Amino acid sequence: MITVKNAEQYLKNKIAENPSNPATVWEIFKEFGRNPVEGEEELALLFECGTYNFTGENLFYLDFVRQFATEDNDEMEQLHCEFTFKPTSDLENLQFHEFYFDVEGDVEDFYRNIESLQEFQIPISMTPLNLNIFQEET
Repeated sequence: MITVKNAEQYLKNKIAENPSNPATVWEIFKEFGRNPVEGEEELALLFECGTYNFTGENLFYLDFVRQFATEDNDEMEQLHCEFTFKPTSDLENLQFHEFYFDVEGDVEDFYRNIESLQEFQIPISMTPLNLNIFQEET
């Protein structure tokens, strides 16, 4: 059973064979989003992208996020699959974020909606600089 505490390692293990392929990681992330996590109150997913200067260098970020609100405490945690890319002319004007709970329908509708966006379609086939998988409290 996946728990909030082991979710990061679970996802890292699933992605280990193809960490530089955003399309493959997306498929793994979608499957991960379909699986229940012990202690999770409700499913909360986030897709976000844009060019930011978090590290002193402008980079384009493509981030798949699962947010955990647990029953036993008031804290939230987010598990990120965060790709970074060199901010090319194709990417520089792309910026978007959407939570699953902001979309009508089920999780499959959310996935289809994200996959229809140019903010998803353009970077998903590109080669990233790296992938960082991490879980943090928010």
